[in-house]
Amino acid sequence: MLIRNVELAPGERIDVRIDGARIAELAPQLAWHAQERVFEGGGAALLPGLHDHHIHLRALAAAFASVHCGPPQVTDAAALAAVLRAASIRLAPGQWLRGIGFCESVLGAAGIDAIDRDWLDELVADRPLRIQHRSGRLWLLNSAALDALAPTADAPLERRNGRWTGRLYDADDWLRMRLRGAPPSLHAVSRWLARRGVTGVTDTTHHNGPEALHAFAAARASGELLQQVRVMGDARLDAQTDRPGAQRGEHKFHLHAHALPEFDALVAAIRASHDAGRAAAFHCVTRTELAFALAALREAGVLPGDRIEHASVAPPELVEVIAALGLTVVTQPHFIAERGDDYRRDVDAADQPWLYRLRGFLATGVGLAGSTDAPFGSADPWAAMQAAIDRRTPSGAVLGAAEALTPAQALDLFLAPLEAPGGAPRRVAVGEPADLCLLDRPLAAALRAPTQVEVRLTLVAGQVVYTREDADVPDYPRGSSGMPESQGCA
Repeated sequence: MLIRNVELAPGERIDVRIDGARIAELAPQLAWHAQERVFEGGGAALLPGLHDHHIHLRALAAAFASVHCGPPQVTDAAALAAVLRAASIRLAPGQWLRGIGFCESVLGAAGIDAIDRDWLDELVADRPLRIQHRSGRLWLLNSAALDALAPTADAPLERRNGRWTGRLYDADDWLRMRLRGAPPSLHAVSRWLARRGVTGVTDTTHHNGPEALHAFAAARASGELLQQVRVMGDARLDAQTDRPGAQRGEHKFHLHAHALPEFDALVAAIRASHDAGRAAAFHCVTRTELAFALAALREAGVLPGDRIEHASVAPPELVEVIAALGLTVVTQPHFIAERGDDYRRDVDAADQPWLYRLRGFLATGVGLAGSTDAPFGSADPWAAMQAAIDRRTPSGAVLGAAEALTPAQALDLFLAPLEAPGGAPRRVAVGEPADLCLLDRPLAAALRAPTQVEVRLTLVAGQVVYTREDADVPDYPRGSSGMPESQGCA
């Protein structure tokens, strides 16, 4: 392919030749070769393809086929009832109805305890219904769902007066085993990401094992998954190696402040993965989780590539430890844009300056990378860039203004290699992989308004995976309007 008249830097127009999977030539004007496909850039910016360094692909695929049950689409109990009943009518008899993004604010002052199986039965009684809380840690089940799951006495479901309430906390593995359904196809999700210029992702699902690594490699080989993929998971991946199309990623430790693992066992697990040449990644959305993870890493010793996911609350004293240990932070700036007003109301005022920090990490030399955590946040990286720049909540308030990035810094969050988040951003250069995205406007215009950017062309390993002119991709809503919201800080 020959891509003509594109901008690599403001005011720098150039032609780019792709040969196989790599960039072969760059010059102000290149002659056309016979049989070469030509794409006219029109002076728009050509970038390395974006990398989402923290995403959950299968959950995102399931979310695309689910009913959104929380803000901004659903803000009260009447609206929740309406969307569930409307969705139920469209399903075949007995088919499960799956909701996502539920927030207790929908119930007003009643709170989460107001929802139980009986309340859900009033909304949908004729089919199994399960609704996921926006945190990703709680499922709400109606009576038909409980009957279909047929729980035994030792099931991890909440009981009240000896009866299942329909609330299931931190038990996705149990639910997955009971449902025993085939995993959702990645076809639509992958093409939606390509439409946004995403050419690489790190799936950070903590229970991924060898079968997940194999499944992602198979999805890449079949064309179901277009993006390069790095696969985090549990200790079972220590003995695995990279597969064609799928890199073995870090050992993901999913901490919960209320049930932290035994410290010495955690240190031993970190060391075992390090001995296998595998870095560690820690889910940290509270101050307690972050302090615990840092203590464990200090005791175990740090391997290059060890990283903190989210770092939702990062006070200065812990940022100093992160910097001293040489860790990378992978964060989600759009959580401020999606949940910032709730944070202003619910998070301790002393912690609010340290929410989803950006500039504070860069100022101390911490490697920082961007991601979406989709489906627990919007899957649109351009919305995340906008949030990193303006730090505005849904109501328009600014939260953590001192943490805002320049537009160029916000873009760089999504340009690092998958294996080195927070490292030097990739650039369009001869010999580099032809993982590219061509925008619809010059770079300066794109950086002024990231959420207005459209992608015209996306390449992965030199292969066209999306063109706006030939697009046959579902136009799912962009930003927080179309995706579940984040797990936030609690």
